[in-house]
Formats: sequence, structure tokens, C-alpha cells
Amino acid sequence: MSEHTVPADLSGHMLDLDEDEDLEVFSKSTSLADGSSMPNSPSSMVNQYRLEEDDEEQQNGNTKDIFITVDNPESHVTAIETFIMYRVLTKTTRSEFDSCEYEVHRRYQDFLWLRSKLEENYPTLIIHPLPEKFVMKGMVERFSNDFIETRRKALHRFLNKISEHPILSYNQHFKVFLTAQELAPHRKQSAGFLSRMGETVRAVANSVRGLSSRPEEFTLMQEYLENFSNKICSVNKVTQRVIKEQREYLDELKQYSPTYVQWAGLEGELAEPLKDVASCVERCSKETEEQIQHLSQVLLPILHEYVLCGETLKMQVEVDGLADRVEMANNALKGDWSHWQNSMRTDLKSAFISTAEKNVEYYEKCLAVWELFLLSQRVEPRKELDEEDVS
Repeated sequence: MSEHTVPADLSGHMLDLDEDEDLEVFSKSTSLADGSSMPNSPSSMVNQYRLEEDDEEQQNGNTKDIFITVDNPESHVTAIETFIMYRVLTKTTRSEFDSCEYEVHRRYQDFLWLRSKLEENYPTLIIHPLPEKFVMKGMVERFSNDFIETRRKALHRFLNKISEHPILSYNQHFKVFLTAQELAPHRKQSAGFLSRMGETVRAVANSVRGLSSRPEEFTLMQEYLENFSNKICSVNKVTQRVIKEQREYLDELKQYSPTYVQWAGLEGELAEPLKDVASCVERCSKETEEQIQHLSQVLLPILHEYVLCGETLKMQVEVDGLADRVEMANNALKGDWSHWQNSMRTDLKSAFISTAEKNVEYYEKCLAVWELFLLSQRVEPRKELDEEDVS
């Protein structure tokens, strides 16, 4: 892990859990028959957090008016390239849309076009990052099923982040992206007034980058982002290393079980216990595989997503250090900063709780497997006496 200490702002609010609520989880009135207190099981704590999270999701669902799904990836091969098309389904109750449901197909380049247009139109707002165009070293191969699914989820999150934004969700380019059957004519259109204005603001921002006279709040933002980036990068790297080591452990387990089966064929009285051990190892292997899959598909994508966010935001805060010259840019970034922090904390809290749930489930299942093995190996006292009498 990183050698830096966790900043107070990050450690105190990352999970956004109230201390009194935390204490209440551990202080439920439970007791054993002798009157001694009995600690709550991890599952009961998980369930409580799960219920709280479900309530939050229900409240958010009641206020949403655009629902977007990215699914059904299909490979397309032409004479010059191979690419993936994704189906984008949209349901909305907004009056500015001519219909309440839309179905279009988009490729990765279309998502890049949308993000670039949002950046041009809103140079002082925080635009959620897209997944990288190329696969990171050590990750899955391009166009493999794992890669396509990981990218699909990231594109799905990207569009939903925009749909939840109070300003970006009303952008005309976003509407076109969701509704136009053919996007090519819109992509060929020349830059409009808002786009040119965005480029102008960005040019001014670049010209004053590095000015020493900056509002203190921007300095605090930059310090927070430096610490945040350090921590999220460290957690991301350690998580990747944990997944790599668990995969190696899983490979060993898969070789472990057949060894016991082969050994059982050479033994008499030990044959059944050895077969039982082999069965236990095999079942634990399956649970380990599920846990690795969960880490790879749930926790790691969110961590990597916010690694990209941290890098993007550091540049954003640096560029918008001209806030003393452009007051509107100052206010826009400050408002969007709060929106981003709330979204980030919700996302990471959800990912951490989901990972905690999966860890509890994994260890409980493995524990149950080995407890059953121990029970199966216990010989009843009466049975032992009967066997001694027969002998």
C-alpha cells in the first residue's frame, strides 16, 4: 500500500457512514442462554447495510427520469477493421423527447464523440471518463468475452452518469446520441457556437495555467485529488495483485483435488476420507473462482474507473485555476465538484459493501464445507464399541 497517510477528508467521508449508526450495528441486544452477550454475525451486519443501500437506490429511482441500458454487444468485421456495436436502450419521461423509448446501436468511437462534445460544450464541468481504447498490459485480450463485457459495463455506467447529471443530461448532443438511428450525419456537422466558446474558454485556461494567484479552495481540491489519486491507485494495484495471487492459488487447488483422488485409489481404510477431502477442495475451488470473478467484475472496474477520474480531475482543477478571472467557471466547477464527490462516495461504498458481502459468503461456504467433513469423520461411541466387540 502507499506510504502516505489517508487524508482526513477521504478517510472520514469515503464510506459516508455515521459513527452512531456504526455503533448501533454492534450494540444490538442479543444474549445467550447464560445471559452473556452474543456478537452479531457478519451476515446480520451485511443485511443491515444492504437494506440501507436498497432504500437509497429506491429513493434515487423515484427521482430519475432517464433510464439507459447498454447491452447486446455484437462483433462487426469489415475489410479494414473489426469493431463491437452495442445496443443502447433508453426509457424516459422527459417532455423534450418525442418518444418514451428508443433503441439505437453505437460503437466505441461514438461514445468518444459524445464525450468530446460534452467537454467542448462544458469545459468547466466534470465529465465522467470512458474506458481506455486499448487494453491495459496484464489485463484481458482485446475482443475477448471478458474485455467486451468489462467495456460494456463501463459504457453503461458512463451514459448513466451523464443521465444523472443536472446539466449534462440536458445536452443536445446527448439527446442525439440516445435517439438518432444514424449518428454519422451529426458527427460530420461543424462545431457550433457553444463548441467554439468551449474551445475559447479552454484556450484561455491553458494560457493562464500555472498562475500563482489561485483561490484557496482550488488548492484544497488539488491537494485532495493528489491524496485521492495516490490512495485509489494503491488500492487498485493491490487489488490486481490479490486477484493474480488468488488465480495462482486457484490453479494449485485444481491440481490439489485430483491428487487426493489418485491417492485414495492406493489406500484401503483411508480411501473414503481422502475422497471426501478431494470433494471439499473441489467445492472450495468453485467458491474461490466465484470470489475472483466478483473482485474482477465488481470491485476492480470501479477502482480503475476512479483512477481515471482522479487523473482527469487533476487536469480539470489545474486548468480551471483561472477562477479569479472567470467567475462562472469557478461556480460551475465548485458545484460539479460536490456532485462528483457524492457520486464517488456512493459508488465506492456500494463496491466495498458488495465485496464485503461476497467475502463473508465465501468464507462461510468454505467453513461449512470443512465442518461437514469433520462431522462425517466422527465415529459414534456406540459404533466404536460394537466394532471392538466384533473384533
